[in-house]
Amino acid sequence: MRIKKIYLPVIIATAIAVGVLIGGYLNFSAPTATFSSNASKNKLNKLLDFINNEYVDEVNTDSIVDITVNGILEKLDPHSVYIAKNEFEAISQSMKGDFVGIGVNFYTYKDSVAVIKPIAGGPSERAGIKAGDRILFAGNTKLFGRKISNDTLFSKLKGEVGSNVELTIYRKSENKKFKVKVTRDVVPIKSVDVALMLDNQTGYIKINRFAETTYDEFHKGLLQLKAAGVQQLIVDVRNNGGGYMEKAVEIADEFLKDKEQIVKIKNRKGTEEVTYATSKGAFENGKLYMLIDENSASASEILAGAIQDDDRGIIVGRRSFGKGLVQREMPLGDGSAVRLTVARYYTPSGRSIQKPYNKGADDYFSDFEKRFESGELYAFDSIKVADSLKFKTKKGKIVYGGGGIIPDIFVPLEGKHGDEALTMIMQSGIVSYFVFEEVDKNRKEFEKLNAVQVEEKIRNTDYYFNGFRKHLSKSGLIFNLEKHQDVVKQYLAAEFVRQLFNEQKYYQIILKQDPMIKAVLSAKK
Repeated sequence: MRIKKIYLPVIIATAIAVGVLIGGYLNFSAPTATFSSNASKNKLNKLLDFINNEYVDEVNTDSIVDITVNGILEKLDPHSVYIAKNEFEAISQSMKGDFVGIGVNFYTYKDSVAVIKPIAGGPSERAGIKAGDRILFAGNTKLFGRKISNDTLFSKLKGEVGSNVELTIYRKSENKKFKVKVTRDVVPIKSVDVALMLDNQTGYIKINRFAETTYDEFHKGLLQLKAAGVQQLIVDVRNNGGGYMEKAVEIADEFLKDKEQIVKIKNRKGTEEVTYATSKGAFENGKLYMLIDENSASASEILAGAIQDDDRGIIVGRRSFGKGLVQREMPLGDGSAVRLTVARYYTPSGRSIQKPYNKGADDYFSDFEKRFESGELYAFDSIKVADSLKFKTKKGKIVYGGGGIIPDIFVPLEGKHGDEALTMIMQSGIVSYFVFEEVDKNRKEFEKLNAVQVEEKIRNTDYYFNGFRKHLSKSGLIFNLEKHQDVVKQYLAAEFVRQLFNEQKYYQIILKQDPMIKAVLSAKK
């Protein structure tokens, strides 16, 4: 699919932005200008030369440069960041949409590497590795009974496409040890968690970030929902910190009609790039809802802003993060890079949703605490807006700039004031690990049950609820779960079903009691 663009006044190359959680970058065409020499640059170079050649002790000047670069960027904005060369590969890979490895979800349980689940269709599953298996050796490297860093572990399991690694496996359920050769392959990292039908008319798609493969994953899911008869669609970008802006633009084009504006980018020189939708959208007429929250940022906000300003759909949830700056990645020649803010983006109504950052990064990233203290997370009337930043959508609805996308339908944070930690705990890895350990105790019995039976087993007894409460206590987390039994059991049941079956069945349980889903289903009646 191609996106129509009008460049004012000169042509700029494709814009790509990475969201708040990973720094972000915006790609223009390859720069032809060179950095001019100046007194400040010469001063820094001379200082480093003096230290290298004359300082009394041996000094690692690389570390000094890192400190200097970080110090300079801290004076700019919270999203202009330095990426050290030892971090660059991992960050780049997280946005690529795949990696090369053996394809398992695992964690270190007691003294061994335990497979929570092999990735469906991946190298390990093809080699016969199952959930609950322990990986004892990778080649000749012992992985159990010792402290081993994640970097070391990953280095043993990852490698080149087509390369082999011999794993020594212990299968607890059969009490046997065996060796298996796994051929490393490309393993996808999903950015679209699920696409499913909530009822015979309403579809749901959850996007966790905007990576290289996000549009393809989204488009595939959307076509599946269309084949199932979807008439109303919910797109969920809660807790989505952003990613490649281009992917958000491609997804917006599926919903908007020909020549409707999606986003405008403007740099320091006043050069603008305006991106418009084409006539090739796959869902231009059905009813559309978008779910956002205080962690929806960057590319998520571009998508939500376009949908709201073009009066295409209804935004549901809480005010989004407020990142309207776009970055460009600039390599520094030694494997490191800097992501420098080079432009601002504007929604179709002309608003910038970038929140202020003049008080520094610490204040900027503690915004959640301020929203909590002000009551904004629980009451729509507590959202502070500036009348001077008032804009109008295509149909004349008032919207505001200056700090995130304000929803059309407000849904407060789940639970009562003071219960904020519950949802975060129930969506954390601690639940996954607890469930793995419980399944691991009696995997054969669990595997005899279907998804409905598993859910009923967890809900209809206090055994797992009490076990989880003890598990939290052992982990140093003291939390009063008694008044939240139903919610806790729901999340536990969903995680059991996810580990024993799949992601889709997990969401089918979780979404039943989701306040934002309830708000949408109520609104559409």
